[in-house]
Amino acid sequence: MKNLLLLLIFIPSLVFAQDRLPTRDQQGGQQQTQTDSLAKAPIEDYKIISVESDTTFVDTTLNIHKDYKFNYRRKDNFELLSFSNTGQTYNSLSLRRETDKLMPGFVAGARHFGFMEVEDIYYYRVPTPLTELYFKTVAEQGQQLDAFFTINTSDRVNFSLAYKGVRALGKYQHQLTSTGIFRTTLNYQTLNRKYQLKSHFVSHKLMNQENGGFNPQAMEQYINKEEEFEDRSLLEMNFENAQSTLYGKRFYLDHLYHLAEPRPDNTSALTFGHIFNFDYKKFQFEQANVMNNIFGESFDSANLNDMVRLEELTNEAYARFTNEVLGDLKAKASITTYNYGYNTVYYTTEGRIDNRLKGTNYAAGGEYENSLGGFSVKADAMLSFGGDFNANYLNASAAYAFNEENEIEFGFNQNSRLPDYNFMLYQSNYLNYNWQTDFDNVNTQQLYFKSNSEKLADIDAEITQVQNFTYFGLNEEGMVKPFQHDDQLRYFKLKAYRGFDLGVFGFDNTIMYQNVLDGTSVLKVPAFVTRNSAYYQDHWFRRALFLQTGFTFKYFSEYEANAYDPVLAEFYVQNEMEIGNYPVVDFFFNGKIDQTRIFFKLENVNSLINGNNNFVAPGYPYTDFLIRFGLVWNFFM
Repeated sequence: MKNLLLLLIFIPSLVFAQDRLPTRDQQGGQQQTQTDSLAKAPIEDYKIISVESDTTFVDTTLNIHKDYKFNYRRKDNFELLSFSNTGQTYNSLSLRRETDKLMPGFVAGARHFGFMEVEDIYYYRVPTPLTELYFKTVAEQGQQLDAFFTINTSDRVNFSLAYKGVRALGKYQHQLTSTGIFRTTLNYQTLNRKYQLKSHFVSHKLMNQENGGFNPQAMEQYINKEEEFEDRSLLEMNFENAQSTLYGKRFYLDHLYHLAEPRPDNTSALTFGHIFNFDYKKFQFEQANVMNNIFGESFDSANLNDMVRLEELTNEAYARFTNEVLGDLKAKASITTYNYGYNTVYYTTEGRIDNRLKGTNYAAGGEYENSLGGFSVKADAMLSFGGDFNANYLNASAAYAFNEENEIEFGFNQNSRLPDYNFMLYQSNYLNYNWQTDFDNVNTQQLYFKSNSEKLADIDAEITQVQNFTYFGLNEEGMVKPFQHDDQLRYFKLKAYRGFDLGVFGFDNTIMYQNVLDGTSVLKVPAFVTRNSAYYQDHWFRRALFLQTGFTFKYFSEYEANAYDPVLAEFYVQNEMEIGNYPVVDFFFNGKIDQTRIFFKLENVNSLINGNNNFVAPGYPYTDFLIRFGLVWNFFM
């Protein structure tokens, strides 16, 4: 919260420092300075720029998709199953693979759902100062806030400040979440636009108390819906003395130089650029007293403190040649140094477990983009040619637009890289959580097809094949260990979306079908996932208020969901308990007044009729009935 205080202190002085940027009137006439005009800048002038330089603008409309994204992640959670308290983790309802990475991922995968990666950071260009405030209530005692401010101090310089924080006690014992993410960005270009720069700094602290889920007695009380335990704080958890925290800091810089001044009439251009990315991450698991009956023997009997760190520095240089006939061609090369590990070396009866993985990797590749015969063609490839890790990826796609309402895209993704660091090397106070493996690269191939049609439906289909699939599972003694699947894994997913209006009524439907063709013992997902919304929408009070109100129905079929391990902050494969096959109905009442969107929701209203004994993972309960309120408020100064 200290960062948020600084943000609120500096905003007033920044507001008065900005001169309004020149804009064009809506008839396309000459530029005028808004200081000399009472006219407001059009919303299209408030630019949002991605790390790939794709540009959109601020959207203050209200629609059903805004309701889906009104959550802690600020993203649609259709393929995720959220734990009962805000800021906790999510169980996955589908297979999710990254296809453009060369380096292994860090530990604590369950903590990274709320972690802001490079592609989650945006840059801005605004004619006047812009502020956005996000607020939403939590299950019990706390709140969540995302405060954002951006300003152009001149036409060529923009920076932004933001703080995202959550503190929520939760309805069950020992499940407090306390998270904070501070971020700041800089977007700059010289007067002739030859030199351009995008940079950001992000700092994370994501803390969750760990309780291990229900103990055996509480599990029965919850499943049997015993009335005296409708007060969820009375249900006993496995333990109440542990917490895990993921820390992260990143400094990112992407700057480039055009040999010639960028102009619309230029048919060719040559650009040189450099990307600097420094990541520091730390994961810490603390427990006051050991739970040997759950996690096995330990070195210490009290004050456990497992800690692992990663420092990763990447320098990438690139040259881009753009021609209106030949297309956009980019050559790139990178050097990455990494330092992952612990401060101790561990000797077991099976041998030595090192304390550190450290080295340097070299890679080179290229990108290509062009329009050929009506098709928009893209390709991106990278290959490691030296260092400690061998890795490569290739992503290629082609898209064709029949008209403004109908388009198709198909593509191929291939990736080969080592599994995450915690599969290769891990140390803990618990003896069973110490290992060093010699796993092979995980090789992933994916074919996909997308079809977008406003009058028919949007369809996404993919078939994924994985060799050497890595996962956490239970060994013969019932302890969590890393494994690598010897056989091939094949997975098919088909998702269809259709939204339409009938007068003042709206309908929004998404359905997903999945089938694990090979590898059902290591990959378990529900066969069907569906979400359907029916709502009324109209302008009220002489168009001063636009409202949407209705119901959203969610359902996924029964399957053996992965279980959660608090020591690793990872999910692992289990085959003892099935969850799912239960409907969830939410009632929402959302409204828009000027640039303010107000959200009111009754979550899981059907549990008022038949109670709730559903799970999101073995031992972890689904959210009970809740009344939630919040808003997103934009200020244009």
